[in-house]
Amino acid sequence: MFRQNLALLGDWAAAARPDLIVATGDISLDGADRDADLAFAAGLLRGLPAPLLVLPGNHDVGSDPRTMPTQPVDAARLARFRRLAGEDIWLRDLPGWRILGLNTEIMGAGLAEEAAQAGFIAEAAAGIGDRRLAVFLHTPAFTTAPDDPAFDYWSVAPEARAALRPLLEHPGLRLVASGHLHLHHQFARGAARYARAPPASFLCEPEMQPGLPGSAALARCCTWLGPDAAETALVAPPGLAHHWLEDVRPETYPRRGKEPAE
Repeated sequence: MFRQNLALLGDWAAAARPDLIVATGDISLDGADRDADLAFAAGLLRGLPAPLLVLPGNHDVGSDPRTMPTQPVDAARLARFRRLAGEDIWLRDLPGWRILGLNTEIMGAGLAEEAAQAGFIAEAAAGIGDRRLAVFLHTPAFTTAPDDPAFDYWSVAPEARAALRPLLEHPGLRLVASGHLHLHHQFARGAARYARAPPASFLCEPEMQPGLPGSAALARCCTWLGPDAAETALVAPPGLAHHWLEDVRPETYPRRGKEPAE
């Protein structure tokens, strides 16, 4: 259903020749429970014509049990992702830049991996030196403001955001890129640009996301890392197929038993 969109973006990448492609999660539909789904999706992405880094999303490894009680993130799901898709947390140093990819789905879940990632963040922040910093996430750290106390499906749990503080408050921070919301939105906080990439799959109906800033679009974010700043722009090749969630839900979401009572 969404493969043609990926092919069109792949054609663009073949012509534009980006130095790096970062897939910010939800690379699969039900990779959190199905090996074949995750392996197939990861294989499609590896066919893109540029070096690839991947992050896990809730569709790939599950998430906080408060928002995904039937697919809570756990050690087995994380191991599946690492085996079939690659690292779920990574660091790469480029000329003048340090880029970090973090696993937001473990944040607030209380797993040992969450504490390990917090240590990784602190060490990575301390070693940046005079480089500029770009951080890639699946779930945004916050939807409206860093101190927003609300916790819902769309952002990292408030009590878990403290682990991100060494990065979000770092003087070298220039880019925070994320996905998950199926919306495109960009804004600045100090010298840092926050870029929330739209999907290449489907859009969510507006009534599902009341109060969330952003616009519905199907595209990818293209980023240029300069000497002291990051610039971003949307790439939307002609011919991308637009789907709404309610139109594709029966085809794309796994059929499960009744959710537990709230």
